[in-house]
Amino acid sequence: MLDAIRYLVGNGIKWRAMPVDFPPWDRVYAFFRRWRDHALVKEFHDRLRAQVRTTLGRDAEPSAGVIDSQSVKADAVVGSDSRGFDDGKLINGRKRHVVVDTLGLLLAVMVTAADTGDRTAAQVLLQQVADAHHLLALVWADGGYTGSLIEYCLTALALVLAIVKRSDDMRGFVVLPKRWIVERFFAHLMRTRRLVRDFERRTTSAEAMIYWPMTLLMTRRLARSRLQRA
Repeated sequence: MLDAIRYLVGNGIKWRAMPVDFPPWDRVYAFFRRWRDHALVKEFHDRLRAQVRTTLGRDAEPSAGVIDSQSVKADAVVGSDSRGFDDGKLINGRKRHVVVDTLGLLLAVMVTAADTGDRTAAQVLLQQVADAHHLLALVWADGGYTGSLIEYCLTALALVLAIVKRSDDMRGFVVLPKRWIVERFFAHLMRTRRLVRDFERRTTSAEAMIYWPMTLLMTRRLARSRLQRA
């Protein structure tokens, strides 16, 4: 079952196009749906993240993170109730709001319509992150998260929201401190064919699809570290 979902996410196939080497597609989807609805994929992912952090000599719980969003085009199956038009990116689809730690590992994700503002979604997402990770004290963000959100994070969530801005004198591509971490995370997602575009009818399925490639990334890192020690 796990290999079947890995194949579907990595290669971007349809559920009904599951190869005969795997169990029937409806059984695999039932497994995926059960793990999604009971948040088991998130629990599986979070346990792997703690193992990766401890293997690298870090605390299991992070103390700092980075927040950002990514707009992607939505497939025709995505209904009008969960899709919108991002005026800044000129994309009709959905937006992925994520918080990652300083290693680029996912802490939380929320999928909304593309016309949802970053600051509006960040209030909900950072509340979830603060409740789940009590040691988190600092979050870096870009200029789109300025304004009243900074005061809200400090007073309501006990989080310091540090804005990393791009200088007006910069020309062309420049790697910005801390923000490159979340940009690398989005690059990992774009290497997964199922995530190049949003093909999911439900936002909960879209969020689960983001957890699966990160579990693959972390299992590979853990396996590689064990081979090196051996």
